[in-house]
Order: sequence, then structure tokens, then C-alpha cells
Amino acid sequence: MHVRPLTPAAVVDHLVRLIAARDEDRVRVLVDGHPSTHPEVLANALVDPLRACGRAAVRVGAADFLRPASVRFEHGRTDGAALDDQVDLRALAREVLEPWGPGGTGRYLPTFWDPRTDRATRAAYRSVPDRGVLVLDGSLLLGRWLDLDLTVHLSLRSDTLGRRTAPADAWTLSAYRRYADEVLPEWTADVVVRVDDPRRPALVERP
Repeated sequence: MHVRPLTPAAVVDHLVRLIAARDEDRVRVLVDGHPSTHPEVLANALVDPLRACGRAAVRVGAADFLRPASVRFEHGRTDGAALDDQVDLRALAREVLEPWGPGGTGRYLPTFWDPRTDRATRAAYRSVPDRGVLVLDGSLLLGRWLDLDLTVHLSLRSDTLGRRTAPADAWTLSAYRRYADEVLPEWTADVVVRVDDPRRPALVERP
């Protein structure tokens, strides 16, 4: 395994080239990482360059597909064992990933559940654009049997994870460490970027 240092801009360029080179009319991309790695920032950064390459990039966040609070917090608000079941994976697959897939309906929901109001967003369905690229961001989403065409994982060492986690959120560490040990995201993801120092990311190149 070789690790190649890059600038944040070079990471975006690398991913845009990978995505733009794909032959599929519709491409589903996941940017996965601990919240402190801000996967949504990288996902957002891909949109304009992809559009400049002639791909109609669309953003969706897994945070808009959470389960109702009564389910998420069934065993309390600091239940680390339940953290990886926060997202309604069935809704995400049914309303977004399957419609974007080959043979899908081509009509998807951009949002599903508003965690602030704990109610359905009642968003209108949208049409998948021609040469569309769905860019989904979230955490703990690898190894969940989601239909995706390219997966990107923002990786942290265990000690970095501990430093980046606020004391009030220390209860989440067990879930993220279990994810690293059981899902092995550095081997599961198609693209791995180490971001222990976000100013100096490094691309993991596997043989």
C-alpha cells in the first residue's frame, strides 16, 4: 500500500477525473467519513467541477434520511451501539439509490426526514438528469449493502479520531472504532483519502 500526499484541490481533481471517465449515464457516488472529516464539504466541492465536465451533479445528504427520533433514541441519546442505525437505509435505497440505478424510475426524493422537526420533509420528487452524478455524503455507510458505483472514504487514525471528537460526543467513539475494525473501510472503499491533517490529505494507492 502506497500513500501519496496531495492538496485538497488535487483530491477533488482526482475524484472528478475518476467520475467523469465512467461510461454509465447515471453514477452514484458516496463520500463517507467521520463527521469531523466533513464529508459534505468534499461532496459539495465535486459539484461544480463535475458540471464543468458535462456531468449533471446532484447532492443528497444521508442526514436528510434519518429514522424518527423515537427509533433513533429508543435506548437514550448516547447509545453508541445504535449509532450505525441512525439512517433509514431502506428509505435511502428506495427513494434515491434505486431510482438513480440502471432500470430505475428516474424519480427520486432529495430529502426524506427533517431531524429538527422530526417530521417528513414532504419534498417533491425530482427527475434524474441525463448524465447525472449523484453525490451522497454520510457516515458509517460502507458495508451496508447500498447500491453505489464509487465509494470514497475519508480515513482517520484511531488517535486522531479521539482528538477530533468532543468530550460530549465521546460516546460515539465505540461505533466508529467498531466500524473501522469490522467494515475495514480502508479496504472496502474504492478510494481512500487519509485526512489526519485536513490541510495535507493523502491518497491511499493499493496495488
